[in-house]
Amino acid sequence: MSDYTKATNFTLKDGLTTGDPQKIIKGSELDAEYVAISNAISSKADLDSPTFTGTANSSQPPTGNSSSRVATTLFVQNALVGAYPVGSIYMNATVATNPATLLGFGTWVAFGAGKVPVGINSGDSDFDTVEETGGSKDSIIPTHNHAAGTLVNASAGAHQHTTGTGRSASTAGSTVGYFSGLHAGSSGTALSTTDSQGAHVHTISGDTANAGESATGKNLQPYIVVYMWKRTV
Repeated sequence: MSDYTKATNFTLKDGLTTGDPQKIIKGSELDAEYVAISNAISSKADLDSPTFTGTANSSQPPTGNSSSRVATTLFVQNALVGAYPVGSIYMNATVATNPATLLGFGTWVAFGAGKVPVGINSGDSDFDTVEETGGSKDSIIPTHNHAAGTLVNASAGAHQHTTGTGRSASTAGSTVGYFSGLHAGSSGTALSTTDSQGAHVHTISGDTANAGESATGKNLQPYIVVYMWKRTV
């Protein structure tokens, strides 16, 4: 016991000669020692269900306290309460037990069933309020088509097309495709051209056929399922 100091040196008395009055152990000396021992013991905690006093028994959470003082259960409990204030979210990947049972305080309700938490963003109207909900698990793919618009090709300007004609000796007057050396003795006319029709363009317009269908499809981000609870009281 670090706070007990022996008042009588009994070993010194043993070394005195017989008959020396100081060799005698007095009752007052024994009584003083027992009182000192009793006082020292009473300042120590019992091994079974001890009750501590002092700063370690504070009811406040140990903010900034990293000392090696022994903490009471009250001290630890209040530390947990401070770590999980009202509005806190508790998650567990395997245990479905209500946190009120696990932690020993608060009123907890199941939270966010089938939803993924998103951080608040004051600059986005979809995410600027806590507990705001939105989004859809399914995406809609409506029936639709694409307009081709009006397509006008560039003007080619005034132009002509050249063709070749010929007449064979045996079929005078008939017009056939002219090939050099087609028949012996055949004769051919010179190349001829179409009339110029002037500059012109061609216009194409219309729509494509319908595509897609009016139905729903999966629209899920990667996710993992856990138990979630929110402290309300």
